[in-house]
Parts: sequence; C-alpha cells; structure tokens
Amino acid sequence: MSSRDPAQNERENEEEDAMLDPEEAEEEIEDDGDIAMDSGDEDEVIPLQNDSAAHFDGHTDSIFCIAQHPANPAIVATGGGDDVAYIFDSTPEPSPLLPRSYESDPQPRERKSLERIAKLDGHTDSVNAIAFTLPKGEYVATAGLDGQLRVYHNASLDARTWTFLASASEVEEINWLAACPSPSHPNALALGASDGSVWVYELNAADANSPLTIAQAYYLHTGPSTAGAWTPDGNLLATVSEDSSFYVWDVWGEAAAAGVATPGTQHIVGLTGEDDRFAVEGGLYSVAISPGGTLAAVGGAGGLIRVVGLPKLGAPAAGKPAKGAKGAAPAGGQMGQILASLQANAESVESLSFSDPPLTLLAAGGVDSTIAIFDVARRFAIRRKIEDAHEGEAVIRAEFVKAGAGGKNGWLLTTAGNDGVIRSGVSLVFDIPLN
Repeated sequence: MSSRDPAQNERENEEEDAMLDPEEAEEEIEDDGDIAMDSGDEDEVIPLQNDSAAHFDGHTDSIFCIAQHPANPAIVATGGGDDVAYIFDSTPEPSPLLPRSYESDPQPRERKSLERIAKLDGHTDSVNAIAFTLPKGEYVATAGLDGQLRVYHNASLDARTWTFLASASEVEEINWLAACPSPSHPNALALGASDGSVWVYELNAADANSPLTIAQAYYLHTGPSTAGAWTPDGNLLATVSEDSSFYVWDVWGEAAAAGVATPGTQHIVGLTGEDDRFAVEGGLYSVAISPGGTLAAVGGAGGLIRVVGLPKLGAPAAGKPAKGAKGAAPAGGQMGQILASLQANAESVESLSFSDPPLTLLAAGGVDSTIAIFDVARRFAIRRKIEDAHEGEAVIRAEFVKAGAGGKNGWLLTTAGNDGVIRSGVSLVFDIPLN
C-alpha cells in the first residue's frame, strides 16, 4: 500500500502539466536556418601579413628545431612534428623592381617559399633536434622522439648534396643534440635521452664498418637529460636533467691528462639536489658555457639559475673539492664551486646564452615570457628585465647571435617564443643603464 499523500500526487501532476502543454506537442517550429553567432565588432579586421625577407613553408606541422651550417650560414636545417627535416638556402631572392601604387596596393608582394635543398626523412615520430657537425658542416644529424639518430653526409662540402649515411637507435627518445667544437675530434656530437643517458658519437663516412662510432656513454642522470653544451675548446661536455643534476664530463680525457680529474671517474664536476645550495625543485632545463669556458650557467624550474665554476685545463689543481662537487680538486680554486644563485624569471628558465667579449652578459629566457639580462663582470647584477617579451607566451630561445666579422663579438640578442615571433635588437643590450 502506498503511503504517499494524495494531495502531493495532485501537486506533482499539476507541475508536469505546467511544464508541457499537451497542445504544444502538435506545434511545429519552422526552421529559419542557422543563426550567425555574434562575433563582436563587425568592422574588426585582423591583418595577416608575411613581412619576412624570405620564408620556407615546407613543414606541415610545428617546427621544433633549427640549425645553421657552420661554413655557409645561409644554409639552414629544420625539423618538426611532421617527422621530417629539411635543408634549404635562406638567401632572399632579389626584390622585383616592379612599379606599384602604395594607395592601391599597400601590402608588399609576398615572395614564394624558398626551395628545399634536401628532405631528410625516415623518422617515425617528431624530429626535435638537429645539428651540423663542426668545423665544416660535413654531416648533419637529426634526432627524434622515436629514439633514432640519423646522419647524412655531404661529401663534396658544397652544403647541397646530402646522402644518408647511417642511423642508430640506442634509446627510446632523444631530447637534444650538440656538435663538438674540438679541433682534435672533428665531426663528433653528443645527445641526451629521455632515460637520462648521454651519448657521444664520432662520425666517419670513410669507415664502412662503423660510420657512427660510440665514443662515450654516461648513465648518472636519473631523470630525462634536458640539455647539453660543450666548452668552447670541445674538451668538456656539460649536461643537465629533470632530476636537478648537473655533470661535466671529461669526454676525451683532457682533464685527466691535465691533472684535474680523479682517475677512474668520467665526470669532473657533479652537483645534485642533495646539495641544498644547488637544489632546484622541478628540474633543470637549460645550460650554457661562458666564452672562456670557465663558467657554466644552468637554469630550471621557478626561474632559478645556478652558476658553477669549471676548470681551466692546464691550470694546476689546488684546494679541496667543493661541497657537493664529486671527483676532483678545484683548478684555480673554483672548479665545482657554486659561484652565484640567481632568480629573475618567475617560471622555468628554458634558454641561457653568454655574449662574446668584450660584452659580459648572460641572457635568460623564461616560460613567464620574460628575458633577464645579467652582467657577469658585475657579480651578475641584473642589467635589464624585459617583461612580456613575447606577448605572454614562453620564451623558448634566447641567444646572442654571432653578428660580427668572422662570427665573433656576438651582440645581437635574438629570441623566439611560443607566440610564433622572432625578435632581435641592439637596444636590448646597449641601451641598458646599470642598476
């Protein structure tokens, strides 16, 4: 037997009748077609303009990496999310000398895309690292999220005729590539992997049995290796990881020969989060070496930067090992020492770059869209902080371009951001008053 109140049942029936009138079930509503959504100001015009001197649009997905040929700077290689890489000549075509009326044709005529020199395929996932070898650019290497390292050879050294040489697949994913500048070890390069391992290869097309030779492999990082950089002489390799560790590797044994490395160890500097002074919670994502090779700057989460001393090979070892530095006595009293702890960016530091002499600047690009410029010679005082450098989007690359004669005395700070814009300028450096 139901215990419901009859009055309650009646009220519910009345509410249902109020919601839907039986006569409305027979009513037909005419289709007036789609109603345009309100798009705001009907007079708003979004200008789309390609104002570049030249452009290449061969990729069909995001571009993740770019490299410039060391002997012919006009030759550029790019890799992207479409699983391929391209090599092309970036030299702009001469502007057509055609008369035009600015009033009737205010926009400059867009040039067609630059023609590709070579298409480098074979990857099954995104190409996120690419590099020409030093000193002549005889080889170009591509690395991807498929774990492949693929190498192409330019036997004629004309930077235009590329043939596939060999590939290697030792890891699951490759995060970065760095060409070695050592004159004694030409055509060598290093890579860092998602499993934390670091590999150094020597390339030699004349060795038919082993054109890609593994020179060294390191396994001390416990998280993905996120960045790596060679010292200018190519003797030492510095790498960082998401586990907040930093190692400097004596790849060719030069540090051991100079007496600044402990026999039987592969690294001469090792700093981890176990040292509270060095700890960067959230990981390290960028590294740069000073032009003199005596300083390494590492950047990571929270906008934190640590500056660490490196040995000057040939200098006599002196003193005791720094706290948290494993392996060797300091050369010149600063090897392995934490020389500065900086924080100007609010979020992760994605890119670091030292300027060439006579300037003594360190630029840091952050996820918070800021660029911080420090003066190394003045105890890393902040020369300038550029807010909202890329319209609120992350600064993924900040670099002092080698703009002087012979590629020296780089002064032009160039940045790239997730807003798809590349910016560069002299005023970013020279018009900075000292604090």
